[in-house]
Amino acid sequence: MSFPIFKYHPDPIATGSIVKSSNICECCDKDRGYIYTGPVYARDQYAESICPWCIADGSAHQKLDVVFTDIQAIGGGTWKSVPDGVIAEVARRTPGFMSRQQEQWWTHCGDAGQFLGRAGKQELIALGTQAIKVIQDSIQLEDSDWESFFNGLDKDGSPTAYFFRCQKCGTMGGYQDCD
Repeated sequence: MSFPIFKYHPDPIATGSIVKSSNICECCDKDRGYIYTGPVYARDQYAESICPWCIADGSAHQKLDVVFTDIQAIGGGTWKSVPDGVIAEVARRTPGFMSRQQEQWWTHCGDAGQFLGRAGKQELIALGTQAIKVIQDSIQLEDSDWESFFNGLDKDGSPTAYFFRCQKCGTMGGYQDCD
């Protein structure tokens, strides 16, 4: 069986939201070799117990009444709202990601962005000046305050940047948060 493809989270293994595991999935009762490690919003606890196939086909949402990204965190606020169908796909059929505080799902061009992963200073430099500007604009710091913040960015620490790309126009987006 081929690994599922997620429109809004194209490489959940690289982002750490899905890992190799022999855990049995709570939804399909199978060991598929991979398990989801991101947030699960549900009445019951499902830590590291849902396989990517049950996320992708929606059966985890239907059978376990779970979502993987808080619906209120998808678009809105400073970002544009998106259609209910997009919100449903991100929340119910897309692996979420762990963030320092409440995750947010960036939106652009009337659609949810593709989550590319967490980034620290080195990852932002590798992504280029547009990526750096996105995070600088999200925190609205200038000069020495920005330099201090930028130097402290850490992919696995705090503060951390979260990066997305618009599927329609290629624009990068994202935000940062810290403990």
